[in-house]
Amino acid sequence: MRSTDVTVTQTTTLPAVPLTLEGSAVLHQMMRLRRSAWRSLSEPERVRLLQEAEGVLDSMQTEGSALFSMYGHKGDILFIHFRETFDELNSAQQELARLRLSEMLEPTTSYVSVVELGLYESSVKLYRQLAEEGVKPHSEQWNKAVEELMERQREAMRPRLYPKIPDARFVCFYPMDRRRGEDKNWYALPIEERQRQMDEHGTVGRRYAGKVQQIISGSIGFDDLEWGVDLFGNDPVVFKKLIYEMRFDEVSGVYSNFGQFYLGLRCPAAQIGRLLDGHSPVPDGAKGKQK
Repeated sequence: MRSTDVTVTQTTTLPAVPLTLEGSAVLHQMMRLRRSAWRSLSEPERVRLLQEAEGVLDSMQTEGSALFSMYGHKGDILFIHFRETFDELNSAQQELARLRLSEMLEPTTSYVSVVELGLYESSVKLYRQLAEEGVKPHSEQWNKAVEELMERQREAMRPRLYPKIPDARFVCFYPMDRRRGEDKNWYALPIEERQRQMDEHGTVGRRYAGKVQQIISGSIGFDDLEWGVDLFGNDPVVFKKLIYEMRFDEVSGVYSNFGQFYLGLRCPAAQIGRLLDGHSPVPDGAKGKQK
């Protein structure tokens, strides 16, 4: 049945808001290189800027940052930062801004979010159990049961809540949200129906396991849309196949809006000079094969 059928018969007595777990703070920074300013520098000046930048960026890589060469007109360089706290995330932004190289970079856009794991299935199961036991939502007993579930899930999901940026060569990033219009409103659906659609949506993604690593981050209250999606892989065509297939499931086809898409090629810190001089970054061990 489609959602327009099931919403009539499903209970609407369970709380509407699913539980979520939050982890790493995330910042995407899209930059444009001021090429004329870079080319106007003398060779000694470029060397000094690059030596400083390579050292700082190499250190930031170990702390949870990555650099990508962007495709298209939306920018030249993409920085992605994952940090355990928002304080550390701001420090990463300021550390990058202190580089003399930052004078050569012009921000085009950015996106702030936090790694998020939605617990639709666990939420519905717990809400039903507590309702059957006659526990009033948001009472002391209710809150205790919720926190016990959340604590168990935090421990079990910690590697996913605080992930390392994958070593894959390509990244696809895009923000998105759910429709809230008069005709189709995701947030007006009962939680059981939203769980059903998300289960169907997840089935598609799991078929691409081993080819694409997906990291979802929540941005409600942080940025313009509601979620950020990072896809990491070694073949960018797989991004197209995954996203296209997902367009045919109900939650994407009926209830999703998408922002701009950004595609990047991984650039190790040691190759920042190569990138600024107009050459593509290459995999380690292949530097002599491409100019």
